[in-house]
Amino acid sequence: MRRHRFRRWLSLHRRHEIRDPIRELFLFRKRLWLTGLAMLLIFGVLLGRVFYLQVIAHQQYQTQAENNRIAIVPVGPSRGTISDRNGTTLAQSFSAYTLELTPSRIDRLETTLAQLGKLIEITPRDLRRFRRAMDESRNFDSLPLRTKLSDEEVARFAVYKYRFPGVDIRARLYRQYPLGETASHVLGHIGRINDRDIEQLTRSGSLLNYKGTDHIGKTGVELSYEETLHGIVGFDEVEVDALGRAVRSLTRVPPIPGDHLQLTIDLRLQQLAEQALGESKGAVVAMDPNNGEILAMASTPGYDPNLFVEGIDVANWDRLNTSPDKPLLNRALRGAYPPGSTVKPFLALGALVSGKRTPEQAISDPGYFDLPTGAGRAHRFRDQKTDGHGRVDMHKSIVVSCDTYYYVLASETDIDDTARFMSQFGFGQKTGIDLEGEAIGVLPSRAWKRERFSGSRYREEHRRWYLGDSVSAGIGQGYSNATPLQLAYATATLANDGVSYRPHLVKRIIDGTTGQTKEVLPEETRRLDLKPAHLAAIKKAMVDVNREGTAARIFKDAPYTSAGKTGTAQVFSLRGERYIEEQVKHHLRDHAWFIAYAPAEKPVIAVAIIVENGGFGARAAGPIARALFDYYLTGAQTATIPKPDGDSEGWEE
Repeated sequence: MRRHRFRRWLSLHRRHEIRDPIRELFLFRKRLWLTGLAMLLIFGVLLGRVFYLQVIAHQQYQTQAENNRIAIVPVGPSRGTISDRNGTTLAQSFSAYTLELTPSRIDRLETTLAQLGKLIEITPRDLRRFRRAMDESRNFDSLPLRTKLSDEEVARFAVYKYRFPGVDIRARLYRQYPLGETASHVLGHIGRINDRDIEQLTRSGSLLNYKGTDHIGKTGVELSYEETLHGIVGFDEVEVDALGRAVRSLTRVPPIPGDHLQLTIDLRLQQLAEQALGESKGAVVAMDPNNGEILAMASTPGYDPNLFVEGIDVANWDRLNTSPDKPLLNRALRGAYPPGSTVKPFLALGALVSGKRTPEQAISDPGYFDLPTGAGRAHRFRDQKTDGHGRVDMHKSIVVSCDTYYYVLASETDIDDTARFMSQFGFGQKTGIDLEGEAIGVLPSRAWKRERFSGSRYREEHRRWYLGDSVSAGIGQGYSNATPLQLAYATATLANDGVSYRPHLVKRIIDGTTGQTKEVLPEETRRLDLKPAHLAAIKKAMVDVNREGTAARIFKDAPYTSAGKTGTAQVFSLRGERYIEEQVKHHLRDHAWFIAYAPAEKPVIAVAIIVENGGFGARAAGPIARALFDYYLTGAQTATIPKPDGDSEGWEE
């Protein structure tokens, strides 16, 4: 036991003797210095960071803080109005009350929507539109729930407004077309901006100017003059809290309203054209040959552009989009039809210019033309008058619309020469009108046919041009296609002695802020080198069409002199048989054409009219031209549409 205690004492004594206070102090000081150095380093980094944030990056972070505090809220501009040439409003923007919600200021959105529905009628369509807007907008944006509130609804909400924080009544601008379907294809319509519009605006660099704007031009003038009508967006600087809720308005840069458009359209003439077409499918284009102004552009059936303003509902869209009558199609601009006998004055003029014919040269018309096909056989092309017209010169060929004369002429004329001459009058190309989507039509030639049938599924015989193709083209059939606008342009060029002007729909642009007016000047596009004697021969024949020829019944006793040409366009091949209208189903009947200008001595209006499945041009389309001329030339406000007597017998093209 003693020995154990001794050993323990000896161990403690020895340990006590080997401790080194100096060394321990050195180690302590060393640790202290290292700790202090680390603390200095840490504080140095902190001070450096503070210096960087407060001095070097001060401006950057101050800007970010301001951006977090201030929200830029775009303010859409007022869209410009559209009026006719006399100042009658065709499209306008108006202010109406809208029930709007700011989601960031509403705690229980679904509850609020349910309670609002008990106070003001809110349809499922309103809810769908609101939720779609929420998905596409920021949290602090004010979004419309119900548009165009009545005064009674506004008053009812005002009484209970205290129960709905984040819900307000505000005034918004809406597009309106006061005359409904009138000139709908000319005006077009606006609609909600979609992904395709956003892509296009991004490519053009205009996207920022559409912040705060929900709508954009989709068709017609609304589309073609979108940049002019839209204006320039403004903005409000709004202070917001941490939750994105608006606290107060700081500054405001007002939007610049869009410019106003005054069209070349004469509203009364436009309404008369649409009334004259009635329930028929068809189109009317009337223009001033002296400057290219479009006086009327009608296409029936039409549609009400107001349906598209707030987003068209499914039922109306299906009705318009699936209708066999195609009410959304602008037939004047995009409807391509065989021009029929309306091309005969131009083909006759081409024959005079080329020297293929003189006015006096005549043929004997037996009522048909036989084209040899080999082996002693021939293909027979029939004239509408089965027993023929007897002796026919150029003048008579136009007045009575003799097909046989032009069968013979076409068989003796190279199709490429015909195409080159006809192209000078705008056939087979765009007129350049200030509307999007113009159809080009078809002016057949060898090159056109080879390209048209260039696919691997076609054989060489499909690409080859045959003499029978030329004969069909000689009366505006076969591959030939033209739009009513192209025929009006060609007729205006002929009426104006070979001088063409680009068709246009806008007469002047009026600044939406200052009211200053900018006139749209006529743009001459072509000046043909035509001999006065050649022009006189064709014009005299067209005058006699309305005096004693195929349109004489329609223009009987007219107080002015006019020139015209009737035409029909086959919908299906008769395969050599005679066309008897009453024995053909309505949708297979010929289309009726009529081109004309007046007064013949100094034309101020040229028209092209087509009535789908109307039969003979003089009977179906001619009366429309007479009504338009009566109004435009005599000022007869009560112009009526002549109703010619008789069935299909006696009407010749």
